[in-house]
Amino acid sequence: MLSEPLPSTLDVRKAATRGVSIQGSLKPLDLPRFRPLLAADEGVIEVVLACSRDEENRYLIHLAITAEIVVRCQRCLEPLAQTLASENTLAVVWTDEQAAHLPRHLEPLVLEEEACRLWEVVEDELILALPPFSYHDTEQCRKILADYSAREEPAEQAVAGDKPNPFNVLAQLKPGSK
Repeated sequence: MLSEPLPSTLDVRKAATRGVSIQGSLKPLDLPRFRPLLAADEGVIEVVLACSRDEENRYLIHLAITAEIVVRCQRCLEPLAQTLASENTLAVVWTDEQAAHLPRHLEPLVLEEEACRLWEVVEDELILALPPFSYHDTEQCRKILADYSAREEPAEQAVAGDKPNPFNVLAQLKPGSK
């Protein structure tokens, strides 16, 4: 079930003051920095954002992301469907000094203006959630590689049989052979 598209920007101060929750979806095509890390453009990214303020009046965004994407298996180089899940609580700050004073359980989200670019935040979280290497299970990769090498062998033999051996000319140059 595909939900409504996620808005691209949000005024975090107003949303946190009102306790706004937003749910939406994105496609990998919407995220230009995340897209090159994928093997295909299909997939869906579901996002749930809950904005609030804590006891110290900090603006918070609780972010939960689930993504169904296609990456490349690093062993057999074939497409691999993968599910990513990320959950994080971000504290909105406007300077690096404010970010340095946040408690350890909060991740800083440094904003330069009132509006937060939600798609960029989601993209950053997905890039961080993506495993550095993705693999099919070992048996599946072996089967894919075996199928691939079985397809290639007859073609190589046919090509080798059609070409004359370049060393046949040298055999004619040997003394005593005609």
